Amino acid sequence: MAGFFDRHKATLDKAVETIRSRGYWSAYPEIPSGKVYGETAKEDGEAAFKALVGQPFELDQPTSGGRTGHEISPYGLDLGISYPAITPDMAVAAAKDAMRGWARATPEARAGVCLEILARINAQSFLFAHAVMHTSGQAFMMAFQAGGPHAQDRGLEAVAYAYDEMSRIPDHVRWEKPQGPKDPLVLDKQFRIVPRGPALVIGCATFPTWNSYPGLFASLATGNPVIVKPHPGAILPLALTVRIGREVLAEAGFDPNVLLLAADTAEAPVTKELATHPDVAIIDFTGSPAFGAWVRENAKGKLVYTEEAGVNSIVVTGTESLRGMAGNIAFSLSLYSGQMCTAPQNIYVPREGIETDEGHKSFDEVAGAIRTAMDKLLGDPQRAAGVLGAVQSDATLKRVADAHKLGTVLRESSTVEGMDGARSATPLMLTVDARDEAAYLEERFGPISFVIATDGSDDAIARASASAKTKGAITAALYATREDVIDKAADAFADAGVALSVNLTGGIFVNQSAAFSDYHVTGANPAGNACLCDSAFVANRFRVAAMRRPVAA
Repeated sequence: MAGFFDRHKATLDKAVETIRSRGYWSAYPEIPSGKVYGETAKEDGEAAFKALVGQPFELDQPTSGGRTGHEISPYGLDLGISYPAITPDMAVAAAKDAMRGWARATPEARAGVCLEILARINAQSFLFAHAVMHTSGQAFMMAFQAGGPHAQDRGLEAVAYAYDEMSRIPDHVRWEKPQGPKDPLVLDKQFRIVPRGPALVIGCATFPTWNSYPGLFASLATGNPVIVKPHPGAILPLALTVRIGREVLAEAGFDPNVLLLAADTAEAPVTKELATHPDVAIIDFTGSPAFGAWVRENAKGKLVYTEEAGVNSIVVTGTESLRGMAGNIAFSLSLYSGQMCTAPQNIYVPREGIETDEGHKSFDEVAGAIRTAMDKLLGDPQRAAGVLGAVQSDATLKRVADAHKLGTVLRESSTVEGMDGARSATPLMLTVDARDEAAYLEERFGPISFVIATDGSDDAIARASASAKTKGAITAALYATREDVIDKAADAFADAGVALSVNLTGGIFVNQSAAFSDYHVTGANPAGNACLCDSAFVANRFRVAAMRRPVAA
């Protein structure tokens, strides 16, 4: 146990330092290079993935004896992998038994185990890339980065916050209170970190590791056993995570049931039974607002951390680079077919147009510039496939088809040439008037966006920030040439509890969220009640029990 902590202490120290400085740092290289991960890592990862397809997934944990799971890749491959079934009662009972030893471990021992798990996951990043790609539909490069190193960074970030919070609490102190001429009162005090209890992590289909690792590692590091309940369509990445985690726990001398997999199918779900189990103490949920509302309503008395959804906006009031702005927006709308929780949906543009480096541009010209940039970006089928990836769910394709009636079609959605057998859809762009709120003031998850004509810049800012406050938003963007407009937008979006990006025209996009620096979700609007990651995300996962006794004279 001490060996794991010592092995990774420098990484943990740097992570703790960076969550305070908020600068750039990544512990895990995002480039899928053989020079970093080993010359045969790419081939080994693909071979390991293929070896899993069509086979029972081996996982040494308590089971009810049956098998479950049925994942079909958005690229058309039936994974045919089955997982050991476990009942909610069985999972919670095993977690409670395992908690006794895990809770007594030192923060250093638990942090060491978590860091070793992340290191071993990182070494298998190519395998995870294929697992994420063929469950979420992300293109390979995004699956490698977001499903691998970026997710691992988010897990490490949570461990760093947890360790930092626990480190503020001393193991023991000698307390002395002066009594004037009398001898002081002297007590020995001991402080023990007490975890809350079994934690449930409910995964999502689009980012199974990136969205699950913060809650998973925050709970583990603070002494809580974790039951991982993946989305039925994206089990494999989290099953691999649990298998690696259980191996490390066992090597460190802990009961591996500190970490358990509760796989299911859409036809026979177990999420509600787990979420309402009286002995589950913590729930981390990523998913739709509808099910998020159910969790919050029915998980009474439990700690619930959610990232749900929102209506992300871009406000365009002017730009010093029309071409750069249009290209940046087009890429943001296209990346992973608009299936990122950070993807923009609504683009507010004054109906009288804006001033640009190319002169005054009308509303139609601004919308047309974005459409042209998207046409150029997606004009090459191979590049389009790499940017768009595949569509995770049939429901998203239906949503795109149904959206045509919501406005005037600016750019039609189509399948991607060469992606035979995969679910694919290029972005659908519509124009609407700001008064047609029923069309755009609802999240239309997937490659659907609206260019909205407003009554000037103030109206655009007011509408976009109001929608963040009432409907929720994770990101917002602004294009402006005047500082007073930027100041007004900064105040409005801060009041709405949403992160704002200003004048992005280069290689940074509103979709992106960097671990250790960016606060992903604020918990200050309906898009979620938690932030990935801040102190509040970890500090309430444990309490402190004290013991005091007089010191003998």
